[in-house]
Amino acid sequence: MSGPAPGNNGHPNNEAIQVLDLYQTAEKIYTRRLNGFFRRLQNWSWMPFLGAYFLIPWLQIDGRPAMLFDLVERKFHVFWITFWPQDFPLLAWLLIIAAFALFTVTNLFGRVWCGFSCPQTVFTQIFMAIEERFEGDRNRRIRLDNSPWGAQKIARKGGKLIAWLVVAFATGLTFVGYFNPIGALTTDLLSWSAHPAAVFWVAFFTLGTFVNAGFMREQICKYVCPYARFQSVMFDSDTLVVSYNAARGEQRGSRRHDHQRGSDGLGDCVDCTLCVQVCPTGIDIRDGLQYECISCGLCVDACNAVMDKLHYPRGLISFTSENALLKGEPVRFLRPRFIGYVSAVTVMTLLFVYTLATRIPLEVDVLRDRDMLYRLRPDGAIENSYMVKINNMDQRDHHYTIAVEGGPMLAYTGQREVMIEAGEVGELLIRLTSSKPLSAANIPISFVVSERDQPTLSDRAESRFISPAPRR
Repeated sequence: MSGPAPGNNGHPNNEAIQVLDLYQTAEKIYTRRLNGFFRRLQNWSWMPFLGAYFLIPWLQIDGRPAMLFDLVERKFHVFWITFWPQDFPLLAWLLIIAAFALFTVTNLFGRVWCGFSCPQTVFTQIFMAIEERFEGDRNRRIRLDNSPWGAQKIARKGGKLIAWLVVAFATGLTFVGYFNPIGALTTDLLSWSAHPAAVFWVAFFTLGTFVNAGFMREQICKYVCPYARFQSVMFDSDTLVVSYNAARGEQRGSRRHDHQRGSDGLGDCVDCTLCVQVCPTGIDIRDGLQYECISCGLCVDACNAVMDKLHYPRGLISFTSENALLKGEPVRFLRPRFIGYVSAVTVMTLLFVYTLATRIPLEVDVLRDRDMLYRLRPDGAIENSYMVKINNMDQRDHHYTIAVEGGPMLAYTGQREVMIEAGEVGELLIRLTSSKPLSAANIPISFVVSERDQPTLSDRAESRFISPAPRR
């Protein structure tokens, strides 16, 4: 509801208080499809992401999927690199870089990620295109929803839902295919022999896509996604956002095609509401910048089309900055906040690439025999037992040599060389023996594992040699 709000002097002013009932049913938004620059740009921007999403799980590298997050084996294959649980800091680092890159783009161009590349936007646009295919344009969809149920309405609605379900299933299957080889998963599903867990997750993500893109749509952007809530902290007066030029557009009003521009006190806005009808979140950009705006630019296309028909200049609604709109100042791209974001992303990316390039795909771990600190042999020698684990994190087989450094002269019993296949972990039982009493009961030693033909590929693990306390 709305009504006049009293001013400080008790008289009504021109502003109205609007009370929003958070429990009211959301009204369905019927969007109009208009072609234009930003519509084409939107289509071209999501095609590479969508193509990569559906294609990558089917690609094979060395007999395995190009990208596979194998939770059972605790191996994460990303093209030619295999990451292990101990590499999780690199994953966290990569996510931080992605976040700062998003901050950088937002500071410069506003919410273009939401409008052009966000999965919610992409799949919503796909589902809306399917809806238009089965139910017709905006006016026909409104009439169909208001008409009584009949054979035609059931056929159109049913066909739409089936098409939505097919797209949602392909999306859910592909997502699970990043965690389970998609070829085997598809075969198991078709033969009704898939593991119940795989069936559950395919169904879960199918249902999630079906509901989010088919029914919730803009509700996800408005009430679920947190990005809209904190985007304003990344904006400044030079951030490019979709804006309505009120000084040029007001007063609004309809007019004849032969109307002389600027006469009768009318602005350039003809109040056709096309900018509202094409908006996927249903807002009126003429009310100013709103957090629901996803910067898709569709209202810019709609308004420019009307301006072209009236032979008015384009740009009544445009991507521009606050300073450019209100003060006529040119957009400043090089500004402190933007430079700070770019610097942070650049430094973090260079360090990440360097760390990844110098990463040694080998890890050595040594476990002492927990049942016995040491063993005294009949000949008086002191023996310690160790389990050496060698993790070959590379994509190639390697021959490794094992050596012990530090401490006194210790006799070595066990394999000194071992071949471990790519992505496998080898375990070796090694015994170290001292033939005479030692000067200390606890002596640090190191196990060094090196590639036989590539000595720079090596790692070491620290341990200790335990013996009886020396006599004083």
